[in-house]
Amino acid sequence: MDFKFKIVTFAVERILDQMEQEKIILITNDDGIISKGLLSLVEVAKSFGRVIVVAPDKPQSGMGHAITVNHPLRMHTYSQFEHVEAYACSGTPVDCVKLGIYEVLNRKPDLILSGINHGENTSTNVLYSGTMSAAVEGAMEGVVSVGFSLADFDEDADFTLAQLVVKKVLEWVLKNDLPIHTCYNVNIPKIESSAFQGIKFARQAYAFWEDRFDKRWDQFKKPYYWMTGEFKDLDQQEDTDLWALKNGYASIVPTQFDMTDYKALETFKTQHL
Repeated sequence: MDFKFKIVTFAVERILDQMEQEKIILITNDDGIISKGLLSLVEVAKSFGRVIVVAPDKPQSGMGHAITVNHPLRMHTYSQFEHVEAYACSGTPVDCVKLGIYEVLNRKPDLILSGINHGENTSTNVLYSGTMSAAVEGAMEGVVSVGFSLADFDEDADFTLAQLVVKKVLEWVLKNDLPIHTCYNVNIPKIESSAFQGIKFARQAYAFWEDRFDKRWDQFKKPYYWMTGEFKDLDQQEDTDLWALKNGYASIVPTQFDMTDYKALETFKTQHL
């Protein structure tokens, strides 16, 4: 075999091998494809592999694990990310994950990331969160998935600290053999980087919204309602995600989609109906 041909063949094999080893990272969110949090996440993730974005074309906060079944889904290319393949989708965050896997990639990615959400997703908020539902969907698909949220609702929030946390979490995720059916809920406090205490593993706090409704009347004298309320933290222990945020830490809560109450199940096993 010609020596020059050997060199070219070796170089091509090296490139193909590197392409095979490159991590495929699917990214979505629930604030919409134009959000600053999504852009901040993409900027960090690009250094860890090939990024593909499939995100809602409009805000989808509070959609939980909703999927679109009553009308068609639409998806079109989005060119505002530099050197990143991106698509805007008319559906929910979970729709975006499904389309990303089965239509855009035609394979499962190595990693699914969701966020960075504008506003925290601590405690029971995870049940309503489109951000975390996208990560849960990834876990259901057997893909290691992480949802990121910053405790700042400002559309122009400062994501400097959040990007530092994302980098550290991705380094940890990619160097460890993590359970594939568990996703990770990461919340970052709204503080100066100088006040940041680090990253803590935590459990989901027992806290919830004490709901109220503001009843109003339209011009046709028909009532309508705005949901209001107050967030109640009933869990003051030092091992929770809420405690971590209040004390300058980012929190990581391992989260699973199996909602079986195994303690109750053990109790009921001796009963017969």
